[in-house]
Amino acid sequence: MNPGTTLVGQSTVLLDAVERASRAAALDRPVLVIGERGTGKELVAERLHRLSNRWDAPLVTVNCAALPENLLDAELFGYEPGAFTGATKGRAGRFEEADTGTLFLDELGTLSPPAQERLLRVVEYGQLTRLGSNEVRQVDVRIVGATNADLPGMAETGAFRSDLLDRLSFEVVTLPPLRVRGDDIMALANHFAGRMAIEIGWDNFPGFSKEARAKLTSYPWPGNVRELKNVVERAVYSAEFADEEVRDLRFDPFESPWRPKAESSAAGPAATTLVSAIAGDEGAKSGTAADMDCEDLRMAVQDFERTLLVAALEKCRYNQRETAASLALTYDQLRHAMKRHSLNKREPE
Repeated sequence: MNPGTTLVGQSTVLLDAVERASRAAALDRPVLVIGERGTGKELVAERLHRLSNRWDAPLVTVNCAALPENLLDAELFGYEPGAFTGATKGRAGRFEEADTGTLFLDELGTLSPPAQERLLRVVEYGQLTRLGSNEVRQVDVRIVGATNADLPGMAETGAFRSDLLDRLSFEVVTLPPLRVRGDDIMALANHFAGRMAIEIGWDNFPGFSKEARAKLTSYPWPGNVRELKNVVERAVYSAEFADEEVRDLRFDPFESPWRPKAESSAAGPAATTLVSAIAGDEGAKSGTAADMDCEDLRMAVQDFERTLLVAALEKCRYNQRETAASLALTYDQLRHAMKRHSLNKREPE
């Protein structure tokens, strides 16, 4: 994490979350940071560390999702020479590296049950044992965990240990998604655009056009701040003139007529949900793919696509941006599909 990075925004929902984190920082207790991907959980973890009495000690980050189960013990707790094949020298684990400081466990919800059990002992007693050793080592570490998973729900089903959740959730800071942060969207967009302008050598950033601002503020931002940063930086560096307002935005960098198609014909999650809803409302259709010739199949695919579009539009009350998001499409892709099926004339009342 970058110590110079700050949370940008003045919306009430963001300030409430930041205030909760700031108050918890001074207390030497575990904190959980919950939020969708790209909402800034890493920045809140850094704030918790910098405002604590451990600010001059190490802040160590571990991405739990990136650790295979067979390497987790070695990475977190360390190992002695000969503990496993290739272990010619001993190594301290991340807990020892973070001693007297803060350990940030990102993607906490991905830990396996055995890993959760081993973590529980360190959280409870501050004790660990390196692989290949019987020596118990004492560590003084403050834990900050982050996840976009529903940990209480996982605890109810047994996927996450309830006793571990109890010990980690002294305070829980839940970050709001970007789509509910109002004016923060343009504040962040201008912030990222200004930094990108400096990086590519512009004297100043001329701003966004009215149309671009409207697109930025109406887009649902499923990837939150991280996605906004990418879209804005891409738009600035792609602009032809440094002294004209930025107009063109590409929300999907993969959009192309030559984009490779997935080999699997299985419908995506959104489509599957809609198919289930349609099947429940209309019942099963007669006939199978084996009975169709090529022309029949093309017509069936077109009818299926149109049925999905109509169902999604009705479900989202003809809000096209919400519909696009529910189908995992860009806004432009949805508009083209609606035009292809003559659905663009129907607007919400």
